[in-house]
Amino acid sequence: MKSNRGSFGKRALLVGLIAGGGILAASAFAVTAGDPAGKPGCEARQGQNVHARWEARHAAHLAALKDKLKLAPGQEAAWNAFASASQPGMHRMGGDRQAMRAEFEKLNTPQRLDRMQAMAEARRARMAERAEATKAFYAELTPAQQSVFDAEAMPKRHRDQHQHRHQS
Repeated sequence: MKSNRGSFGKRALLVGLIAGGGILAASAFAVTAGDPAGKPGCEARQGQNVHARWEARHAAHLAALKDKLKLAPGQEAAWNAFASASQPGMHRMGGDRQAMRAEFEKLNTPQRLDRMQAMAEARRARMAERAEATKAFYAELTPAQQSVFDAEAMPKRHRDQHQHRHQS
């Protein structure tokens, strides 16, 4: 007579896997309630959280930099131009990645390449605008303020990465 013990174990394992898969599938459907922008719920909230945290860190960095520079009243206009130009380009231009992706899907390859070139030119123009605003602001600073700006203007994590790469 054959033992059914091995066969029962296989069946129990198979039933457990199927039940677990069903639970995972059901939870995936429960999480994907979308927001008005058409993004899945978790993805939309995550993107908002990341963007909000980045904006908060950026604003805090600019505020700390302004405090350390101890600007004179005559330097405020140059500071405002610099701070405005240092805002993120994609969000400042009103870009929405989901809408851009949907638009790209409708284009053929040559049209996509043309669009990518136009976007690259827009990024280069934003970088040139930032560079000019930074140079104009830097020219308004005293030598002592320039030293502080040189040491503090780049966010800390970028300074740390740069130092670690070049250390022996």
